[in-house]
Amino acid sequence: MFIREISKEDNAKVKKIIQDSLKSLGLAIPGTAYFDPQLNDLHQYYNNLEHAKYWVVEMEGEVVGGIGIAPFNEPEKICELQKLYLSSKAQGIGLGKKIMETALSFASEHYEKCYLETTHDLKTACILYEKFGFTLLDKPLSGSDHSAMNAWYLKELN
Repeated sequence: MFIREISKEDNAKVKKIIQDSLKSLGLAIPGTAYFDPQLNDLHQYYNNLEHAKYWVVEMEGEVVGGIGIAPFNEPEKICELQKLYLSSKAQGIGLGKKIMETALSFASEHYEKCYLETTHDLKTACILYEKFGFTLLDKPLSGSDHSAMNAWYLKELN
């Protein structure tokens, strides 16, 4: 297993992992990451933002997932954990935990809080977020993009 920053060559693979994952859960719908315009060039999207990064995780030389951190509310020093997806063969072996550690370590260098949006249907992901100290909110933070999501979390960063 190897974690590195996304390269231009990873764009299509990461987009496929994200869209396949959402499709398998019946979430290939407006208001989810499935239709995010930045999916076509995640490398450029994250590189054009200050204090933002997207990492991919490789197994045996193949990209099997990724995770991103981007600004959400800069005046309040809040970032957003974005697009944490793993291919089916990369799930259940601890990779989610490893890439969460990478992303949150970076986030804590630049932000005071980390926000994320998900759905209660992603039970395993919600358990992971709670293990990392994210607290479930009653409603999304102002400025939220993904209207189809029904679970919103916030974490204080150290």
